Amino acid sequence: MKVLLRSDVEGLGRTGDIVEVARGFARNYLVPQGLAVAANAGIAAQAETMQRKREMKSVAERADAEVVAGRIAGLVLQISAKASDEGRLFGSVGAAEVADALAAQAGLETDRSHVLGDTVKDVGLHEFTVQLHPEVAVPVAVEVAAAE
Repeated sequence: MKVLLRSDVEGLGRTGDIVEVARGFARNYLVPQGLAVAANAGIAAQAETMQRKREMKSVAERADAEVVAGRIAGLVLQISAKASDEGRLFGSVGAAEVADALAAQAGLETDRSHVLGDTVKDVGLHEFTVQLHPEVAVPVAVEVAAAE
């Protein structure tokens, strides 16, 4: 049975896609939950409209992400952590600390899952990548210093 998805469904498709599913899955789950409607001749135009809206939204989100990327490109974040005399951190600096530093020093609220990079266990200059959009990633330098 062909259905038009009204919402993104994991493992099946995105909003506006027309997909083939088992009749029981459509009748017992997708339609009652409001996730899909049965596809017919008039639904194709509705699907095209949904896809156009999704594409326009994606283009706008990418443009916003590129503006933010331009704002934080070349930024060096300062993070201090307790360290030994040899420069080894007693803990580590990871995505959560970098996300907090971005919020405090650059005014950019981002989820730690969007900060990519290995955890740092030494003082010095390190690089992380901030994923602002699926197509926009920005490298950010992080200066880890020993706390007094």
